[in-house]
Amino acid sequence: MRKRKLGNGNLEVSAMGLGCMGMSASYGQPKDKREMISLLHKAVELGVTFFDTAEVYGPFTNEELLGEALPPVRDKVVIATKFGFKIDPTTGKQSGTDSRPEHIKQVADASLKRLKTDRIDLFYQHRVDPNVPIEDVAGTVKDLIRQGKVKHFGLSEAGIKTIRRAHAVQPVTAVQNEYSIWFREPENELLAVLEELGIGLVPYSPLGRGFLTGKMDENTTFDSGDFRNLLPRFTPEARKANQSLIELLAGIAARRKATPAQIALAWLLAQRPWIVPIPGTTKLSRLEENIASVSIELSADDLQEIESVSSKIKVQGERYPEQLQRLVGL
Repeated sequence: MRKRKLGNGNLEVSAMGLGCMGMSASYGQPKDKREMISLLHKAVELGVTFFDTAEVYGPFTNEELLGEALPPVRDKVVIATKFGFKIDPTTGKQSGTDSRPEHIKQVADASLKRLKTDRIDLFYQHRVDPNVPIEDVAGTVKDLIRQGKVKHFGLSEAGIKTIRRAHAVQPVTAVQNEYSIWFREPENELLAVLEELGIGLVPYSPLGRGFLTGKMDENTTFDSGDFRNLLPRFTPEARKANQSLIELLAGIAARRKATPAQIALAWLLAQRPWIVPIPGTTKLSRLEENIASVSIELSADDLQEIESVSSKIKVQGERYPEQLQRLVGL
């Protein structure tokens, strides 16, 4: 597995990470713990060193899963987790943001226990809290770094001004944002700012929450607990309208003896050397497929074709419903 550095933070990780959320939350019922531990071990064997989780995944159970699976290989891997949501202790439901300094410290200590480790390699603010100045957030993480509990500071779905203000207090190593061939908004301004500041980009949902695998159409149904049921981009009408993207990827994939998913991931890797996608999966075959995309080098002609064709495709459907969209870009 090739390695990449996330910005100027000297944080080196595998060129393809593993998003672990779906093992415990958001995509239907939680998966079998033994099977997921086995999958995590296999990922390490295959060269993955970058694992992404958060306290809110479950909540708490995803961190606990990693805390069971990764201690034997702790010094070989980089673990990213997140703070910033209010979680009701009775119901376990997420209810708004909370990045008050005292809460960040509590979350850090609780995450360390669940992960069974003595440090969090990359600690993201999961969503910007409009009620807490970002300088206070960055200053709190700076203190945690001084204490050795955290190694690197990250932000997720933060706006440009917030990133600059945070970075001035405590250098930001990575920003995690949705970015893929069907959500290209980071190209408008974010990529240039990250390059300027020396910050890495960690795209989540690099396969469009599974859509870019080419395995979905308007007739696909999701489990009742699947998060995608709430997303405008996953209505049957939107899925039907967006198949032209799959046709583009499938055409190149056929020439390259690859899969549409591999072309989508290879395209992301080709955008900048400091981009590290974190596709999630619960299946070994998909893990192997995603990892193999690291060795696919798209030609200039391939990239030009993707640019030319995709620029004419208007993706249908917002990525989030209104209440969730309000939390991004602050």
